[in-house]
Amino acid sequence: MLRADLHIHTTLSPCGDLEMSPVNILRAAREKQLHIIGITDHNSTRQASLIRELGAEQGIFVLTGAEVTTREEIHCLAFLPDDGRLSRFQAYLDDHLPPLPNKPEKFGFQVVVDAEEHILYEEEKTLLSAIDQSMEEVEQEVHRLEGIFIPAHIDKKRFSVLSQLGFVPAGLRCEALELSAHTTPDDFLLQHPYLKDHRFTRASDAHYPQDIGKFFIEFPAEQPDFFRIREALREGLFR
Repeated sequence: MLRADLHIHTTLSPCGDLEMSPVNILRAAREKQLHIIGITDHNSTRQASLIRELGAEQGIFVLTGAEVTTREEIHCLAFLPDDGRLSRFQAYLDDHLPPLPNKPEKFGFQVVVDAEEHILYEEEKTLLSAIDQSMEEVEQEVHRLEGIFIPAHIDKKRFSVLSQLGFVPAGLRCEALELSAHTTPDDFLLQHPYLKDHRFTRASDAHYPQDIGKFFIEFPAEQPDFFRIREALREGLFR
């Protein structure tokens, strides 16, 4: 089985530790024997491509995307299959993120670094804002680009579909629903049996290197590929 942690933040997320550089993330992934990782900075994909390139050199498959905060303040994971569609999704985020300046002393730094940990770019807009798009609009854009859409940590009391709406909309198209470290699918379904037909993932939501790989899922052991992973999520072919 291929071990996967699909929710990891980098130096670009203001809440991510400055130790979450590409090199340190991949080192921690190797130490935790991860085969697949997902890069999910808040409302930005700008650090993800480099980690995918470096990961490929080290035998780690990297899903590139973002953790989007929707207009309802729901966190959702979005992954895109290639750099072209990742760039188009970044343009979508740039268009819909409000122009509120970041305050590093209050919220944290938002920097993109290279493989040697030199700063290449600093995001001036705060990435912690909600974009002006609904969850359904984000889902439609992700699937228009043939991506993977997963509402994040849906059991949490803040920034989740359940905390913000009180329910998961029946018509929502998603590859899976993510649970936090604080519950399991069996325990969660005791409280929400109407979601029994959904697939559930768990991940670390790591903001520090030592947290990477604390929670993970496993896919069948074959050469990882974006569309195989998407199909495995849709069909529940993971554990």
